[in-house]
Amino acid sequence: MSTARLLGIPSARYAHLPGLAPEHLDNDLCRPPTLTSIRITELATMRAPWPDVSLLMAQQPELGSLGVWDYLIACAPTPLEGIRDGAAHLGTVIDIGTDTLEVTVDGEHITISHVNHADLAYEAASAVRACALGLYQRRLSGAAQRRLIPVRVALAAEPPSRHDALADLYGTRAIDFEASVSSLTFLASDLTAPAPHAQPGLSAVLRKHAEQTLAAAIPLHNWLDLFRAALTTVHSDCAPTLAAVARRMATSTRTLQRRLDEYGTTWSEEVESIRRTHVTGLLRTTDLPVSAVAARSGYSDARALRRAVHRWYATTPAALRRSGPGAVV
Repeated sequence: MSTARLLGIPSARYAHLPGLAPEHLDNDLCRPPTLTSIRITELATMRAPWPDVSLLMAQQPELGSLGVWDYLIACAPTPLEGIRDGAAHLGTVIDIGTDTLEVTVDGEHITISHVNHADLAYEAASAVRACALGLYQRRLSGAAQRRLIPVRVALAAEPPSRHDALADLYGTRAIDFEASVSSLTFLASDLTAPAPHAQPGLSAVLRKHAEQTLAAAIPLHNWLDLFRAALTTVHSDCAPTLAAVARRMATSTRTLQRRLDEYGTTWSEEVESIRRTHVTGLLRTTDLPVSAVAARSGYSDARALRRAVHRWYATTPAALRRSGPGAVV
């Protein structure tokens, strides 16, 4: 949220999102879902290019602000052992249903990958992936007590018109775009050298604490609640599409449809439900003409809206409007 404030985004645009209530933000066992971070990032990319947003987001979290996850990396015997612990306990800071961290050792090089399958063209997801890599680099550099510069950066993102902010973020212009997975590749010698401030035995204590944190984590909403929240926010901006909601949830359209099926519902049923709620609210609380209500609710014209209202309530928009805000239909 600090990035949103720095970019001048009114809190009313995001304060209602899941996980941002004060009682959740003040509780280490509660983590805002991916939907929330993606939506805030989406709002940020409306104010600044996504590379600038990723740099700004990566600069915000100070050591300790991410709880035990930060210290798993900072206090490990080597940066490599720390990032491996960070990968194993990534669920203490983000939703591992959509994002994962992988560490690969290949001879003289070690690659750290942030895996997220959102569309490469979706700027909010590009900013999140680039930020994640920047944050991993910051924490590894902190553990090593010197800035570690990757020999290669790969981003699952379309090339931006300028990437000076990314060069500042990573300390190199050796950045490849349109990669299948976002990753940083370091010299193995950089990550296997003993960490100056490592504390013997502390890593085991921190791992146990992280496991207890994961076990006690409080799910703020089930998946269907999060889907409906994403659908609502997309609907407030434009006519909702399956692809737009999938992007906001950082998942694929196929996975989204499969999950809807698991919950016994369908895309068309959910869109119909949110349109019904939206139309009913507009008719009962505004004086907008039926044609304007239709346009704001994704219907082609007033006739289509009248058919929908009759299907839902066996009445007309005018009669529904007369029933008033408190009426039960």
